[in-house]
Amino acid sequence: MSQITLQLEKLTCPSCMQTIIQTTNKLNGVEKTKILFDSSKARVTFSEEIITETEIMDKINDMGYQSRKI
Repeated sequence: MSQITLQLEKLTCPSCMQTIIQTTNKLNGVEKTKILFDSSKARVTFSEEIITETEIMDKINDMGYQSRKI
């Protein structure tokens, strides 16, 4: 398993956080998503054989949030 840490933009409320967690956790290859709301950081644990970092970030961006690897 691999991990990526992302800085999230436009994260304005706890329900936004839950939406990102639920959506990314449904992606094939993602094992777990954890978000620290106060710092707007996400840590995603995933299988590189199934999904790429870019695909995870693209999904978050498609939801209207912005993410960048840190």
